[in-house]
Amino acid sequence: MGLVEAWGGNAIGWFAAHLIEAFYNIGFALLNPGLWLAWVPQINAPMDEAAKAALARFIYYGASVELFFAVFVVFLIVTIAGLIWNTFMWGCVRKLESFANVVGRVAAWAGLIMVLQQIVIIFLQGVFAVSNISIGFGFTFSKPVSWWSDELKLYNAIVVTMCVTYTFVQGGHVRVDLFYSAISYRAKRVVDMLGSLFFMMPASIVIWLYGWFFLWRHLVLPNPSASDTLERLIQRAQVLQWNIETISTSANGFDAYFLFKILLLVFTGMVMVQGVAFFYRSYLEWKEGEASEGKFLDKDNLGDDTAEIVAKIH
Repeated sequence: MGLVEAWGGNAIGWFAAHLIEAFYNIGFALLNPGLWLAWVPQINAPMDEAAKAALARFIYYGASVELFFAVFVVFLIVTIAGLIWNTFMWGCVRKLESFANVVGRVAAWAGLIMVLQQIVIIFLQGVFAVSNISIGFGFTFSKPVSWWSDELKLYNAIVVTMCVTYTFVQGGHVRVDLFYSAISYRAKRVVDMLGSLFFMMPASIVIWLYGWFFLWRHLVLPNPSASDTLERLIQRAQVLQWNIETISTSANGFDAYFLFKILLLVFTGMVMVQGVAFFYRSYLEWKEGEASEGKFLDKDNLGDDTAEIVAKIH
């Protein structure tokens, strides 16, 4: 649209121009998905020119100012609607917290899989002295025992990254309390709102910016850079090709470390979304008073009085 170039001489004009252009960018992206998603059917395969250009756009816009303002505009619209209709905001809180709970409860099973796989590895290696473990029916997936042993770190990463917001919703994180317990109920909600706006969401944005290019530098060649302009990436798209990382830290070890980089972005996105949900919940509880504390909160029943007390302390 060119508004940024026309108004970008000062901070206010730059901000206003990006805010207005965000509406156009959202609509254009939704109406022209092929311009930035044409590469998806050709993942880890030879790409045609259109797919290469689309991948270049996807990489650029994935950590761009344009994406930030598009997300910011959506946040503003939802927030304004929620301020007018509190039932709508409560619905957003319930959906976002439900999402965190579902993902966390499913991902938590990775911990059990990790334990069972470790037992199988020890049993097969110690009793039968096998060097390879194969699984599958019809199509057999076979890897050395050292690969399966090294792969256990992936389960641990899944639990850490995908259960973090679930643990937050459940109140399982330890709060570093300097003055929180001594202030009033409404003051606590204000602290929670400020914490989500000035700590959770900004921190997740910074991690996303670093993690985005950290991921793509291990997926494609030539390596993209955070300093690349869209024009430069499009020009280099002619020689763009897949180079998915298959490096192991040890001989015959786990060789899909790009999955850890994907999990980093999943973690960051979920923390960002949960920061929005926590801001909304804190505002609504501040507005409606103590009677609304924990309203619609889907917390697990631990079934142990001592564990419940410990959870409340945290």
